[in-house]
Amino acid sequence: MRQARAQAWLDFWNGETFIYASDRHKRLHYEIVARDIAMQIPGPAARVLDYGCGEALSAPRMAAGCARLLLYDAAPNVRRRLERRFAAEPRIEIVQGGALEAVEDASLDLVAANSLIQYVPPEETSRLLALWRSKLKPEGRLLLSDIPTTAAGAALGDVMALLEFSWRGGFVAAALASLARLYFSDYRRLRKELGFSAYEPGVLEERLRRSGFEPVRLPRNIGHNQRRFSLLASKIQSSAIAETSRP
Repeated sequence: MRQARAQAWLDFWNGETFIYASDRHKRLHYEIVARDIAMQIPGPAARVLDYGCGEALSAPRMAAGCARLLLYDAAPNVRRRLERRFAAEPRIEIVQGGALEAVEDASLDLVAANSLIQYVPPEETSRLLALWRSKLKPEGRLLLSDIPTTAAGAALGDVMALLEFSWRGGFVAAALASLARLYFSDYRRLRKELGFSAYEPGVLEERLRRSGFEPVRLPRNIGHNQRRFSLLASKIQSSAIAETSRP
């Protein structure tokens, strides 16, 4: 079931999706996400990985604040578009296929995973946390952002956040049409059939501690939806993990 869920989501993101109400919505979304992630880059010499980056339309904004930006997405069609889009960007590297394991251990200053773990089965999240931790430098940090909560009415909150964003961004009519389209889409069906992970901040923070991180909740979520939350986690040194893992 776990592999079937992962493959179903991968097939969805690898095809033509209707997540964005319009090209303007898509552009504004990536601009805001890139701006917010760029604020967490520790310095101009940093090596940064954007894991599950999607189209990454504003990646050059992030790349301008670091020495090297690695973009990883599991969907082959997305990777091909990234390769064409950023072929002339010397600071941007597209991580190919399942080659993240080939990225040198302890070589990254920041791993960012925005709007990702809700599509990952909880049991797979532990594997990802271990992988990300292995790629981070001892002082490296993990940014998990745009995480849905288990609060009642969270789905309605997402709708309201989109409508507020569309009002500010000037695409209200497109947003209303998009919401109607999504109601009958494969996205809604997949969320219902395969599950959509949501977390209470304290529960996810404890999971991060048991995986070798010390998390802090950011005062603002990455992106437009302030009904969701973001965690910035520092890597705990190995000698301290045993203490953190004790019941």
